[in-house]
Amino acid sequence: MLTLKAAKCGNTVTVVKLHGVGATKRRIMDMGITKGTPIFIRKVAPLGDPIEVKIRGYELSIRKEDAEIIEIQ
Repeated sequence: MLTLKAAKCGNTVTVVKLHGVGATKRRIMDMGITKGTPIFIRKVAPLGDPIEVKIRGYELSIRKEDAEIIEIQ
């Protein structure tokens, strides 16, 4: 299983599944990250946290712990 946390800077990936539960999953979905959505990885901070992505026309920073629950291809 490949997650958003492991994606490389400059790549465009597609969301396959969200593995979170409860409020965490709902928060991720409210940000616009849903199954089938393309995500462009813009930047990764020097220590890997946060990850800056472009999704649905806006830029978003995601923590590593949240990126771990987003399965991509």
